[in-house]
Amino acid sequence: MTLIDPADIDDREALQRRTLLTLRLAVVPGQAAVAGTVAVVSLLAKDMLGSDRLAGMGSAAFTFGAAMMSIPLAAFMRRRGRRPGLALALGIGSVGALVAASGGQVRFFPLFILGMFMFGSGQSATLQARYAAADLATESERATAIGAVVWIGTLGAVFGPLFTPLEKRFGIWIGLDEYVGPYLFAAVLFAVGAVAYLVLLRPDPLVVSGAVDPHAARTRPLEQVRRSYGEIRRSPGALLGIIAMAVSQATMVGVMTMTPPHMADHGHADLSALVIALHIVGMYGLAPWVGRFVDRVGTVRSVQIAAVLLGLSTITVQIAGYVPALMFIGLFFLGVGWNIGLIAGTALLTSSVPSHARVEAQGTGDLTLSLCGAIAAFSSGFVKQAFEFHILADMATVLAGMMLVYAWYTRASVSARVSTAR
Repeated sequence: MTLIDPADIDDREALQRRTLLTLRLAVVPGQAAVAGTVAVVSLLAKDMLGSDRLAGMGSAAFTFGAAMMSIPLAAFMRRRGRRPGLALALGIGSVGALVAASGGQVRFFPLFILGMFMFGSGQSATLQARYAAADLATESERATAIGAVVWIGTLGAVFGPLFTPLEKRFGIWIGLDEYVGPYLFAAVLFAVGAVAYLVLLRPDPLVVSGAVDPHAARTRPLEQVRRSYGEIRRSPGALLGIIAMAVSQATMVGVMTMTPPHMADHGHADLSALVIALHIVGMYGLAPWVGRFVDRVGTVRSVQIAAVLLGLSTITVQIAGYVPALMFIGLFFLGVGWNIGLIAGTALLTSSVPSHARVEAQGTGDLTLSLCGAIAAFSSGFVKQAFEFHILADMATVLAGMMLVYAWYTRASVSARVSTAR
């Protein structure tokens, strides 16, 4: 593969606009595939197992799969570029959706978990698309570019859960379990996203930025993670960025995963899809403004604001026991807090590591983010079963508070490093 000199591109800004357009087109079906299964994965697991205790295992396997894919995907893109890497990851996710559907239909839980693990590859591609948006962005517009791609996922993320009832009825119509239908649609949507990347993401933004090295050494994943963490630990900004991403993900996933079963316990299972839809609007709907906000007020202050919103939202969902209106409000602002934390953390991480280590550090960031989300998803069922939902929300509040304290403690050193870099 021949590296493209950025100077050979007549209009780099036009290329960035075309890249963002392609990313938006490909992210929508991928995000719809993910969001369409969120409202049913814990319900399907509970239906198969007959208990809430392990109901989070489906989400945990999916998130763990995204984590395990992040490092190989980053290494692959370092050698080959964003286009083949993102398409391959979505292809694996499509196959995983079919495997999960098969496991759910035949009531074989290990096969369902295997499918969800593979399904996580599609989520990894959806996450790493935001880094492609930053490849050609200037320093002052990086968060805005990231936000532009995160935002467009709103279309898929909202319509995914809203179409879930129709997908369930379609599954029943063709003789499948009601919770299996959404996985068939997810397989098709992932495949559509993969084709969009292969056909439209030309030229490859990572190639244009000069960050692709076809001869990069093939290191073992653990060695790559060790080196990346070494780079991240040397930079206060990168460390705060990865913490912001990880805490935002763990807080959001832990509460969101158990929200549908919690609402079902109170006789509002049908409302849970609407709550998840509004939550996902909060996650993605304000992203363009969040990106500009982060560029304007600074990444460190944005991390602090994200921590406050995460804490307030988790308090809201349990402050007065079970109140449906508070579930809508709390889950919406939980999504907004996640959005700010993800965008600010991504911008901090990307800006704070050397260019030669950036792609690998991004993969390590997503590994950490996804692992924390997997742990939160897996443990959420145990916490809810043993201590009730409000204890789970309280734990998320404490985690958000720790993130706020750390951001406040390191704000001076991080801001000084970021200002120097600019």
